[in-house]
Amino acid sequence: MQLADASANVCGECMKQPPAFDATIVATDYAPPADQLVLALKFGSRLELGPLFAGMLRDAMLDAPDAMLPQLLTATPLGRQRLMERGFNQAVEIARPLSRALGVALDARLVMRQRDTQAQSLLHPDERRKNVRNAFGVRPDAIDRLRGLHVGVVDDVITTGETLNELAATLKRFGAARVTNFVFARTPQK
Repeated sequence: MQLADASANVCGECMKQPPAFDATIVATDYAPPADQLVLALKFGSRLELGPLFAGMLRDAMLDAPDAMLPQLLTATPLGRQRLMERGFNQAVEIARPLSRALGVALDARLVMRQRDTQAQSLLHPDERRKNVRNAFGVRPDAIDRLRGLHVGVVDDVITTGETLNELAATLKRFGAARVTNFVFARTPQK
C-alpha cells in the first residue's frame, strides 16, 4: 500500500484498494538524518525528540491544503511486552506535545492492543496485514465518545501502512467518522 500525505494525489494502489484511513499527514521521509532521530527516540530513550517531531507534524498539518483538524488525538498503542521493554510509547511521546500544539484533546488509551504482535519491521510486506489483523480494540468506556468523531492517530513511522490501516478500520468499526494519521516519518516508496 503506497501512501500520500494530505497534499499529494492518491496512489494507484490506494485507488484500487482504498485504505480505512482518510488522510495521512507526514512531516518528513524516513531517510537521513530523520531516520537516526526516530531510532534515537524509539531505542535510545531520547524523549526530548517528541516535541521536535510534534512541531514538525504541526507545521506539516498547517501546510497541507484541505487538511482537517481532528476532534480527538490518540496514539498507536504498543503491545504489553514491548511497552515493558522500552518503558514508554514513542507515539505517545509525540502525541502529547502535538495535542498541545494543535489544541486537540489526547486520549492515549482510546485504542488498546488486544494481543502482542511481531514487530512489523521484521516482516515481509505481504505478512504485515495478517500480523496486525484484529490486533486492536477500543476501550468500552470510550465507545460512546468515539461515535461520529474525526480521530487523529499519531505514530512515529509509516512503511506499508498496515498498522495504521488496521487502527483506522477498528476506530471506524466502533463509530469514528473520519481518521487522519499524523506520522513523523514515511518510508520512501521504491
